[in-house]
Amino acid sequence: MQNSFYREIVNDHNLRPTHKHELKNANLTLRGVNPSCGDDICLSLFVKDGVIGDGAFTGDGCAISQASADMMLDLVIGKSEEEAVSLAEAFFRMIKGEARPDEIEMLEEAGALSDVSHMPARVKCAVLSWHTLKNLIEK
Repeated sequence: MQNSFYREIVNDHNLRPTHKHELKNANLTLRGVNPSCGDDICLSLFVKDGVIGDGAFTGDGCAISQASADMMLDLVIGKSEEEAVSLAEAFFRMIKGEARPDEIEMLEEAGALSDVSHMPARVKCAVLSWHTLKNLIEK
């Protein structure tokens, strides 16, 4: 059941990403690259008064990296920069297998990637956009 749910969520966000496009009004942009597998994204945000008003990404990569970026943007648009960093940290704990159930629930659909913690080769794919987000906000 969980494995089927995971595949459905990842496939949907990979094949029909809501946020994969150029963001014309972006005021923060950062490229994230995973040289070990070739995942490459450019994350763009429009932030005003500390709130992420819009976000998008471009680039190429595996289904997990692309789906994770799309789910992340679903989650952080409309949130404060501090909330976004907190969500990223919860995501990192989830991938390490250290998140509490309430933290995984807080990640909404991105919580479907919790099984990636059992796939060491895919961890970097899942966290690429989240690391890029955190680095972008903290710069």
